[in-house]
Amino acid sequence: MLEHELRRDEGILIIRPLGPLQAADFTSLAAIVDPYIEVHGGLRGIIIEASSFPGWDSFAALISHIRFVRDHHRLIGKIAAVSDSAVLTIAPQLARHFVKAEVRHFSVNDRQAALAWLCESSAPKTSSG
Repeated sequence: MLEHELRRDEGILIIRPLGPLQAADFTSLAAIVDPYIEVHGGLRGIIIEASSFPGWDSFAALISHIRFVRDHHRLIGKIAAVSDSAVLTIAPQLARHFVKAEVRHFSVNDRQAALAWLCESSAPKTSSG
């Protein structure tokens, strides 16, 4: 299960995995994000807040996740991983091999710093930028 909030004024998407990810999570996420990207050209950034990575509930969910990343990663300026999980602290190094966005890790206590970092860019990411 994936909880999400799109801060339209800032061009920032906040994602919180609350349980194993489902294929429908990425369909719901695209339904919220795609119209915003259509109008604004991209997102300034994404915050992923997670105490741990819950995995996927099925192979279909994994494939949906991969497709979502493939279809959106060039339209996102920055990704902030906010977590104190030992596994998730290395996620930014791994993600750099798969996404165009700048990725950085922040501890749970530094959530506001993560948000400020995402807001440093002057405008949402665009497909031409």
